[in-house]
Amino acid sequence: MRSGLTIFALLVVLNVSAQTEPSGWQQAWERMYSPEDMEEGEWEECYERLQQLSEHPIDLNRATREDLEQLPFLSAQQVMDLTEYLDRYGPMRSMNELKMVGSMDYQQIALLPYFTFLGEVKEEKHLPSMQQIFKYGKHTVTATTRWPFYERKGDRNGYLGYGLRHSLRYEFSSGQYVRAGLIGAQDAGEPFFAHRNSWGYDTYSYYIQVRKLGVLENAVVGKYKLSAGMGLVLNTSFSLGKLVTLQNLGRQSNTLRPHTSRSEADYFQGAATTLRLSKPVALTAFVSYRPMDATLNADGSAATLISSGYHRTPAEMDKKNNTHLTATGGTLDLHFGGLRLGANAVYTHLDRSLEPNRNVLYRQHQAHGSHFFNASVNYAFNHHLVSFHGETATNQDGAMATVNTLSYQPNAALGLVGLYRFYSYRYTGLYSHSFSDGGRTQNEQGGYLGINWTASAHLRLQAYADYSYSPWARYQATQSSAAADFLLQADWDRGPWNVQGRYRLHIREKDDEAKTALVKDRQQRWRLSATYTSPAGWTAKTQGDIARSAYKDTNHGWMVSEHLSYQRPQWQVSAVAAYFDSNAYASRIYLYERQMQHDFAYSSYFGRGIRLAAFVRTDILSNLTIAARLGYTNYFDRATIGSGLQQIDASHQTDLNLQVRWKF
Repeated sequence: MRSGLTIFALLVVLNVSAQTEPSGWQQAWERMYSPEDMEEGEWEECYERLQQLSEHPIDLNRATREDLEQLPFLSAQQVMDLTEYLDRYGPMRSMNELKMVGSMDYQQIALLPYFTFLGEVKEEKHLPSMQQIFKYGKHTVTATTRWPFYERKGDRNGYLGYGLRHSLRYEFSSGQYVRAGLIGAQDAGEPFFAHRNSWGYDTYSYYIQVRKLGVLENAVVGKYKLSAGMGLVLNTSFSLGKLVTLQNLGRQSNTLRPHTSRSEADYFQGAATTLRLSKPVALTAFVSYRPMDATLNADGSAATLISSGYHRTPAEMDKKNNTHLTATGGTLDLHFGGLRLGANAVYTHLDRSLEPNRNVLYRQHQAHGSHFFNASVNYAFNHHLVSFHGETATNQDGAMATVNTLSYQPNAALGLVGLYRFYSYRYTGLYSHSFSDGGRTQNEQGGYLGINWTASAHLRLQAYADYSYSPWARYQATQSSAAADFLLQADWDRGPWNVQGRYRLHIREKDDEAKTALVKDRQQRWRLSATYTSPAGWTAKTQGDIARSAYKDTNHGWMVSEHLSYQRPQWQVSAVAAYFDSNAYASRIYLYERQMQHDFAYSSYFGRGIRLAAFVRTDILSNLTIAARLGYTNYFDRATIGSGLQQIDASHQTDLNLQVRWKF
């Protein structure tokens, strides 16, 4: 413990003396991102997707519409305008030319250089040979571990493995044509080369992807992710939150990509391919067979499908891969100028029937049985001023779901978006993830209005209002209920300074103590931050957060944090110090910390205490990078942390994350 704090102090001293911090896509994205919009698993998936895009940037001068649609923060109009600009004026010579694209605003212009580059356009367009692919391909090996300086109750008695969390990943890439990878990962407490993990890691992800080889536009063998339309039938990726919906003005797109994260949720395993039958017509087909964990009923049916991926105890290990899903389907995409039409279908069979406890009212219409089918049509029309996107779907029971967006962007300074969704309480989809307030595309109907307005050269305003109604019971509401969500955010930029203010009010109707009437659960959050970025490479940000929750009890929380960072071409250093005071989980505060590649960290805190963290990354050689992050949390209001097997018999905890990355 003492040595850990010594390391932390040295890193802070180094940071302060250098008087600086790194500027990366994480900082720019954080301004557009609200963690309250997503489940924790989706946070990790969102981060991993952006990390992969930053590691494999798109050549803007060769980019197709499909390439640009991979960038989740671009609206349909921005994709169209950027494509037309490149067609009309030829290759870009400088990123400053992005300012000439009328619909681009400063946030997109700030983000694009992290995910794109300007390559030299050559006339020859022959496909590379296999010899060239392997000769000029690049290999990357990354090893990551988290070392805890404490012991959990389960580490002493209960967990099958030791307390380290670690992963190993290998990736091969050759330009835009070939990618292949293997990722092995396990969580703290899981056995390694023991029990049922005889192959070492608890979970593996593997894939081979080929792209742009003639008619074969994209193909993945192994584990992969698919999304189509607005996500009502097929979306095993993340759903963007309400704040990011303001950025891309409600756009969704068809994507096929490898499953590159350590997550064990929402992926397919098998093969999928997209064929470009003609310039306006693309066909995607897939087949998948994968195991899943499930809690079983006494008759052997599955009560719930589990996606946490934890296999630390004998009970969790007994559930590992005890159920299998077979899925097949496809999408047909037609694109004629500004008009886009699509058809999507997916069929799934479980080898044991899914039978949740439907005696509980809010579970009465949950997915059940062993055969599932969903089909939909999606449609879009893009104009220089107006864009319309939508999808309408049905399941095997004939229940309907639809989501539609209409956006208006007369110039780069103003963007308006409206969204309407109707998800029947009888509609279910095993791979459905779309815009919603309750996190599910079921039992919800409502409308969303949002505005982006650059009021001046220095001031940008964003706001949305969302109202939803659930006609059937849902969790913590045994009758019809409603919800409302409002957000206002202002960004002021002048020279090296950025000042951001954000207020959010989220109201949900929930049961009272006796479950005889509904009462309002009001969640309010305030944030104010000031960031100074020096041309010399250092950044300082001071941030204050306040949370207030009023449901059965009224709870308050607040946090003040300081973020410092500094970067040079061969190394980066950053540190964060925060003090938090919250009397309940409902008023928890979220804190962003500098992250290592492929390692997610966006934590929430409640209680009273401090959080300290320091990060350092250095290039020992041109192809060898080492990174470390030390985190320390001390609670002043408790003698133990956590509960059950996760309990730590101390008021503080220290973790050391290490990563080695080798490119050759």
